[in-house]
Amino acid sequence: MADLKIRNLYKNYGAVEILKDINLDIKSGEFVVFVGPSGCGKSTLLRCISGLESITKGTLEIDGRMVNDVAPSKRGIAMVFQSYALYPHMTVFDNMAYSLKLQKLPKEKIKQMVDAAADKLQLTDYLDRLPKALSGGQRQRVAIGRAIVRDPKVFLFDEPLSNLDAALRVQMRMEIATLNDSLPDTTMIYVTHDQVEAMTMADRIVVLRDGIVQQVGTPMELYENPKSLFVAQFIGSPKMNFMSGPDAEKFKATTVGVRPEHLQVANGDGAWSGKVIYSENLGSDSYVYVNMGADEPVIIRQEGKSDYRTGDSISFSPRDNLYHLFDDKGLPIAH
Repeated sequence: MADLKIRNLYKNYGAVEILKDINLDIKSGEFVVFVGPSGCGKSTLLRCISGLESITKGTLEIDGRMVNDVAPSKRGIAMVFQSYALYPHMTVFDNMAYSLKLQKLPKEKIKQMVDAAADKLQLTDYLDRLPKALSGGQRQRVAIGRAIVRDPKVFLFDEPLSNLDAALRVQMRMEIATLNDSLPDTTMIYVTHDQVEAMTMADRIVVLRDGIVQQVGTPMELYENPKSLFVAQFIGSPKMNFMSGPDAEKFKATTVGVRPEHLQVANGDGAWSGKVIYSENLGSDSYVYVNMGADEPVIIRQEGKSDYRTGDSISFSPRDNLYHLFDDKGLPIAH
């Protein structure tokens, strides 16, 4: 079991406050993702959990034990970094076995543990290779394998896929999700700036901004019921469309937010109108970009192929009451 409890956690660098009054409960076996823009404090929070950064104020408990002053190696955690951090002169086997050798375990036990982790990660055929002979995805699997062999209570992932190309990222997302299923008692905390990773992998998402937790919930809770304009802006791909000024006044709000898939084209009598500036046909669906005179175009997602061309006038509305209203403080308004 590996419950985490964070209470009133602050992290300062001198007079600069990086994390501000963080309160979180993470249950054993959960896959929790920290997301937010660059500089929001998500990696710092992960490093505070790992022990690589000290906590300025507040408490961190793992399995009911306060670990504020416990060394990283004694916390029962394993961390996977963005940079892989493999030893280039060691084989895959020796990289994965390194921490076990430091524990002076018997050779037979080390081989058994490494072989079991390699089998989980489909690395058995690569155990005699050096890291330079591996692809980026294989190197990341080795880094994960090195963490698995330690049998940690908690896995910490710090943007582990950001160095991989798009296809490998999808593959590694599936592999990490499969790994999570195979280790049901191990808690996993994953940091990313990519909200697609968060939406597809997390049991719960923690959205951070300027060192403050904005909202915690399942992916669909955040997607369907954002508690602030910021969360609404951050979650979803393509991101939510926002109308303000006169375009929002008819809804008695400062800002109206509608997701691209929740907009439908009307026959001249829609809530809004504009001119098509671009249309993307992706096969199964298409994206129509509409200029309404704002800084960013409105995106309408349609099933199948779009027949709209640059310069076409278009009118559109939210469908089925699927829109979000926000006041001048960025807080939601019921409708």
